[in-house]
Amino acid sequence: MRHHRILVCGGGGFIGRYVVDRLAARVASVVVPTRRRDRVKQLIVLPTAEVVDADVHDPVVLGRLIADCDAVINLVGILHGNYPPAANAPYGSRFLQAHVELPRRIVASCEKHGVRRLLHVSALGADSKGPSMYLRSKGDGERVVQSSSTVETTIFRPSVVFGRDDRFLNLFARMAPWMPVMAVGRPEARFQPIWVGDVASAIVNSLDELETHGRTYELCGPGIYTLGDLVRFASRASGHPRPVIGLPDSVAKAMAWVFEHLLGEPVMSRDNLDSLSVDCIASRQPYWPAPELGVRPTPMEPEAMLYLAGLHPRTRYSGFRARARR
Repeated sequence: MRHHRILVCGGGGFIGRYVVDRLAARVASVVVPTRRRDRVKQLIVLPTAEVVDADVHDPVVLGRLIADCDAVINLVGILHGNYPPAANAPYGSRFLQAHVELPRRIVASCEKHGVRRLLHVSALGADSKGPSMYLRSKGDGERVVQSSSTVETTIFRPSVVFGRDDRFLNLFARMAPWMPVMAVGRPEARFQPIWVGDVASAIVNSLDELETHGRTYELCGPGIYTLGDLVRFASRASGHPRPVIGLPDSVAKAMAWVFEHLLGEPVMSRDNLDSLSVDCIASRQPYWPAPELGVRPTPMEPEAMLYLAGLHPRTRYSGFRARARR
């Protein structure tokens, strides 16, 4: 079945913008709910994208949106919650709302309105018994999505995602000019970074692919790096190479506590450090994506080196790559 009208929850986010661009390139009608239209200006100009002012956490609003579509893609995710967790709330209210309650409402609305296709982006390492609130909430969100007997679901578990607007490598690149050394907690934690365009292509390519129904896919790039490796790479690519110093856990936790109490999103939270206690790499190595996803993973170094240095050729060619379904 080819799906023609797709609701993309979280379509204005980092991954979402690439997903919507690729869906629009295949002439699909895309509905993108948002509470901040000023943040999705680049989507408004897409001819088949409909950006609507809506709060997907409102069950009535969400139901109306889903009733008008034939597939849903859920990309909603947050990195920081309420810390520490309470005994009766293993991941706090923020993670509960974004990662568990929203998927539950999406599934219920899909069942109610006869929408049979749901794609859900989780996270590598998601586990209801995981070491962090983030991973536990992501694990419970997966269980909710898999609970339906009438909705055909596909779950994606990406490792850390890099790209021109990422909040990971760019963070270290922005910090490097002001830091004589880069001090990080758990520098030995391992990642398998994947380019945001490859994540978007895997999602869009699976939408109409029957073989992906009921499957959970790990999405990773071709290389494995420690956190220390990635910090060194980002600072070097930005033109400000810096040595990396690993912090003892007690010091890293204390610094994270300070970051949590500053204005704005914290650079690092205590829950982020808890997540770093498990490697964010594919369960099987060497990794290669399932052929039905139609993706050849992009190496990190040449791609990220360009945007971290302030060069962005991908922005000129993204439309051509989308049309080629790459």
